[in-house]
Amino acid sequence: MSKTILIVGLAAALLAGCTQNIQPTELDRAIIGAGAGAVVADVAGKSVIKGAAIGAAGGALCDDVRLCQ
Repeated sequence: MSKTILIVGLAAALLAGCTQNIQPTELDRAIIGAGAGAVVADVAGKSVIKGAAIGAAGGALCDDVRLCQ
């Protein structure tokens, strides 16, 4: 189970890098983050809704901390 979570997390991080050339808005990043958070939470056996909410917040705010520029 730990390997699966690691692989899914790595895949989500790699997919997040694909948005760099399209100049995503905060809404775009929030949607991508929500999807990634939901998938990771589902694989981990946790609440998908909470995972999506955390992912959406992280996606929307990642540019504010200069993490996804």
